Amino acid sequence: MMKLLESMIQEKGTIKEGNIVKVDSFLNHQIDIELLNECGKEFKKRFADCKVTKILTLEASGIAIACIAAQYFKTPVVFAKKSEASNLSENVYESRVISYTKAKEYNIKVDKDYIKSSDKVLIIDDFLAQGEAVAGLLSIIKQAEANLVGIGIIIEKGFQQGGKKIREKGLRLESLAIIDSIEDGIIQFRK
Repeated sequence: MMKLLESMIQEKGTIKEGNIVKVDSFLNHQIDIELLNECGKEFKKRFADCKVTKILTLEASGIAIACIAAQYFKTPVVFAKKSEASNLSENVYESRVISYTKAKEYNIKVDKDYIKSSDKVLIIDDFLAQGEAVAGLLSIIKQAEANLVGIGIIIEKGFQQGGKKIREKGLRLESLAIIDSIEDGIIQFRK
């Protein structure tokens, strides 16, 4: 499975200024459903020992993979909203998140009706760089007094600090592809 993902990243991904890995042709703008389906199966395999009751992700690019993975866990997906919505209750958990790729700060919100203290939550997202999105989602889980069972990431930039910070906290992190370095436009994956 990881070899398929790594091949897609190398074949169809491009590197932008600031070591931004652009994979929007198959992951987060145009979506390769067969690839995401394999990723969903892999997350189920890796977190099979967890009794996941909710999958939590962040609007917008995490939603597709979270939904596909949820069919294997047979559980709902909750996504933190980045934008203000007139239909969102005022009874919400809130956190601040800084987007590495967009260099923008967001206030994320989840309605308190959708994550309860009895929930066993699996975070799933497309990318992990500095760990800001995960930190925001962890804050939401903590506010809900729910239980984190793990964090599943499609692509981790291992040369940035996000994965290291998460692992140092003793949290379970499963990344399907870890990029160790990008030099002269060439991606090296962790073995």
